Amino acid sequence: MFRIAGIQHCSELYGSLVNLRTYSSRVDWKQLRPVILRRIKNRSKDYPVRRMIPVAQEVVRAREILTQGVSILLRAVPVHSCKFCPEIHVGAMAHQMKTCYGFKRMIKDQPHKWGPGGLNNILVPVEAFHLENMFQDEIKHDQRFDYNRVPAVLELCHQAGAEIPDGVLYGRDQLFVATEDNNQNPAPLLPDELRLIGQRTLEAWERLRLGVTKLLLVYPSKVCENCSEVHVGLSGHKARMCGVFKFEGWRGKHIWKKAEVDDLVPQKIVWHQRPHDPPVLVNSGRDYYGHAPAVVELCVQVGARASPRYNCMMKEHGLAAPIQMDQTT
Repeated sequence: MFRIAGIQHCSELYGSLVNLRTYSSRVDWKQLRPVILRRIKNRSKDYPVRRMIPVAQEVVRAREILTQGVSILLRAVPVHSCKFCPEIHVGAMAHQMKTCYGFKRMIKDQPHKWGPGGLNNILVPVEAFHLENMFQDEIKHDQRFDYNRVPAVLELCHQAGAEIPDGVLYGRDQLFVATEDNNQNPAPLLPDELRLIGQRTLEAWERLRLGVTKLLLVYPSKVCENCSEVHVGLSGHKARMCGVFKFEGWRGKHIWKKAEVDDLVPQKIVWHQRPHDPPVLVNSGRDYYGHAPAVVELCVQVGARASPRYNCMMKEHGLAAPIQMDQTT
C-alpha cells in the first residue's frame, strides 16, 4: 500500500519537473535593445491620458482663483514674515514665541524679527524645468540654462494635456496684475464680501490639492531627498544643483524620490489663533495653540469656514493657555 502511494507521488513529482520551464542566462542584449527602445517610444502614444485632461484644466483654473483670492485677502489681513527664518504669521499682531532658528538652523529658541509678508510667503513658489513632453531626453548639467523654469503645478498640467497660455505659464500675467494692484488704491471691501472671497479661495485651495493628487497618480514626478528641487517627468534631471553642504562629495547631484502633493503645493504651516486665545500669542502657551496651513488661516481670518478635517490640527475645541499672573511680594 505504502509502495503504491510512493510510486504515485514520484510520478507526480517527475511530471511537474518535466513541465517546468528552464531559462538560459545567455541573453543577447544587442537584439533586445531595439525591442526595449521601441516599446519605450510607443509608450508615449498613450499620453496624455484623455480622462485626466479635464482634471488638469480644473487644476489650472483653481490655481488662478487661488492666486487672485489670496492677493485680494492680503489687502485686508496683514502677514508678517521673519527676516531670519521662513516662519510667517497671519494676523494683525505677530506672535512673540521664540521659535526662530536662523538661516542655517544653528540657533534655536530665539525671538523673531518680523517684517511685512507677501504673496510668495503664503503660496510658496515651486518651480521645475519646462519640457516639451515627458518622454524627451534627460537634462544634462550643461543644458540646465537651455530650459525655462515654470511653476511645477503648471508643468504637471502641461504634461497632462492642459492648454496653458504662455503668459500664465511664464508668470507674465501675474506680474502685470501685481503691477496694476500696486499702482491703484482699491476701495476697502465689506466684511461679507471678504467672507465670500475667503470661502471661494478656500474651495479653490482644496480643489487644487485634490487635482494635483489625482495627476500624481498618473504622471510621475520626482523630488530631491536633500533639497526641495522638483522635477516633473519619468526620471530626475542631471543638473547638479543640490545645495546641501554636507553632501558636497556628491558634487551637488540630486537624490530623487517620488513626489507628493505637499512637494508641489506646500501647505506652509502657521500658528492658528482661536477666538479664546489672547490677542498676541506668547511663548508660554505654545503647547495649547493650534496650527493651520497659511491659506486656510488667511481665509479663516476673514470669516470663511474651514473643512472639519483641519479641526484636529487647529485645536478648535482645545483648552486655552493658562493666564500667568505676576506674583508680587
